[in-house]
Amino acid sequence: MTTSSYRDPEYGRAQDRGPVPVARTGRHARTPDSREDIYLQVQASPEFQEIRRRYRDFVFPMSALFLAWYLAYVLASTMARDLMAHSLVGEFNVALAFGLAQFASTFLFTWLYARNAVRKRDRAALNLRWDTQERFR
Repeated sequence: MTTSSYRDPEYGRAQDRGPVPVARTGRHARTPDSREDIYLQVQASPEFQEIRRRYRDFVFPMSALFLAWYLAYVLASTMARDLMAHSLVGEFNVALAFGLAQFASTFLFTWLYARNAVRKRDRAALNLRWDTQERFR
């Protein structure tokens, strides 16, 4: 009998209870409403696809923007040395301002991501989670 502890909802339970058996194939195949089937149904549902679409609609453009912003910094540092060396205030030059802006933009993008998740995905994902948990009962 094949066993696996990672499929057990009580993963990490006491060792004296032994490993959890894995679903069998063939004559002892899983029931139609097994966890795997439920998760596959949820994945194929329009609600899940909408959550994924909202995620992709935000993440891909923001990732492209962040990559372009970072590459602009790298390219300016290597190709526009005179511009980057231009002093703004004392020893504080354009390169330092650009570098600090990289850090600030990272926090800005993180805040935008969290805001987008709360406004456009979290409630739908939580509802889908509760619906999925109800199917397990």
